[in-house]
Amino acid sequence: MDWHLVVKTLHILSATVLFGTGLGIAFFMVRSWSSGSLDERHFASRTTVLADTVFTLPAVIIQPVSGAWLVWSGGFGWTEPWLVATYGLYILVGLCWLPVVWLQLRMRNLVQEAIATGTDVSPRFHTLFRLWFMLGWPAFIGLVAVFFLMVMKPA
Repeated sequence: MDWHLVVKTLHILSATVLFGTGLGIAFFMVRSWSSGSLDERHFASRTTVLADTVFTLPAVIIQPVSGAWLVWSGGFGWTEPWLVATYGLYILVGLCWLPVVWLQLRMRNLVQEAIATGTDVSPRFHTLFRLWFMLGWPAFIGLVAVFFLMVMKPA
């Protein structure tokens, strides 16, 4: 068995899960925000937190572990410019994702409070949502750039 190809496949699959889950989460959250429905917001925010726990978190862990193994087994230099750029972009994406997780938890809780009290979500929800949305853009662009670097491996 060629372990390099096995780990490479795992690396590609986890990158796909990381990127795809991010897009799916963004789609559901934006749709629920624009609908104004508490039930839709509740479903989207609960599902987002669950998806990040079940899919994104394992992918976030697998990526650097499998990536390090691929660098080592592929004979790449750890400081090749395209790899250094990848490390920086991955850190940027992580620095966007960590507060996003907190924001998602907070938005979910605000929607649950609104449902429990029979009121609309507080204005804080909309502020948190806008911040969540803004943090998603550098993470999305960063992951696209990482995909580019992984495929092209520019000198």
